[in-house]
Amino acid sequence: MKYAEVKKLKLPDAPGIYFFLNEKKKVLYIGKATSLKDRVRSYFSPDLADMRSPLIEAMVEQAKKIDFIQTDSVLEALVLEARLIKKHQPKHNTDLKDDKSFNFVIITDETFPRVIVARERDIIKKKIKYKPKNIFGPFPRGGQLKEGVKILRNIFPFRDTCEPGKGKPCFNRQIGLCPGVCTDEISEKEYNKTIRNIKLFFEGKQKDLVKTLTREMMTAAKKLEFEEAQSIKNTLFALEHIQDVALIKDESFKTPGGLRIEAYDIAHTSGMFVVGVMTVVEGGEKQPNEYRKFRIKGFQGADDTRALKEVLGRRLEHHEWELPKIIVVDGGKAQKSTMEKVLKEVGITIPVVSVVKDEHHRPKDILGDKSIKETYEKQIILANAESHRFALSFHRKSRGRMPK
Repeated sequence: MKYAEVKKLKLPDAPGIYFFLNEKKKVLYIGKATSLKDRVRSYFSPDLADMRSPLIEAMVEQAKKIDFIQTDSVLEALVLEARLIKKHQPKHNTDLKDDKSFNFVIITDETFPRVIVARERDIIKKKIKYKPKNIFGPFPRGGQLKEGVKILRNIFPFRDTCEPGKGKPCFNRQIGLCPGVCTDEISEKEYNKTIRNIKLFFEGKQKDLVKTLTREMMTAAKKLEFEEAQSIKNTLFALEHIQDVALIKDESFKTPGGLRIEAYDIAHTSGMFVVGVMTVVEGGEKQPNEYRKFRIKGFQGADDTRALKEVLGRRLEHHEWELPKIIVVDGGKAQKSTMEKVLKEVGITIPVVSVVKDEHHRPKDILGDKSIKETYEKQIILANAESHRFALSFHRKSRGRMPK
């Protein structure tokens, strides 16, 4: 498809799911959007052609039709995306992401079930402590899934780590996120209603969930159980007015105010225990959920440029991660040149700047495009400081785990 064709589509400026279809109407890719209009158009904009990875380029070339489903909230779109990926198993969803890094929601097989988020590789290797009873997913975006579960937990408080009947309220009970399993404030029967509601939500049966709660509200009112009826009414209101601000971000390539910057740094001890990190600043704000850690696999030694080459190369294999508008690296001309060569090899054009430090490891200069330095200096320095802090923290933990 071409950009002119996409512009003619009546895509709403609303959350939902979009489908790329080939000429035989087979689903090539399924994605979630905060704004269907902005997100879908971003794939075809001529201004962004140089930013596409080869796999994205191939997908866009194969797409002959685009379809979509509008949802009431970003959270509903997140859940629907997972269900449809599982149903259709589109080729490009698996090509753009290692299956074993997908995330799932697990409801455990216990008297008072827990609700937890786990990676597929941990489920396969049986690293989950608790026996699963229900598994929902796959969810491509772990950070957004965790935020979504937090939102849902405010509506349906559930147990995760506390032990039933301990008598002492857990921390989550104190802040209203546990219904009181630990303090015997909720019966098994009542708690199972909560689990039923959570299951309905993750099964994408929001209409059935609303009908069930409405029926229970009416029954409570007839029995003159007005407090219970009001509680259910409040839950219904919360479901219909889900505040998923934490999940909403402009998924297109943004205006200067929301520009995405990725920063990279390496840490080691005299060439031992070499690790690398990626940090993200977007719109001038840190995005910890998108920080990434890399243990250097290709070699060991005090060669920061070689380590940076490995880290950026591995990062670019994750085509499902949004590409930044600026890449920041700690160091000088050598580090900057290394990053530029990696980008050139894969055919991606992103400006690189390097932050030069003084003898006290304080920023003294930024090498790179002058206009970028002048416009985004504060964001570049923030991203760089975060990468240095995060690299040192990861290195200390990695070093501590190694046998002496």
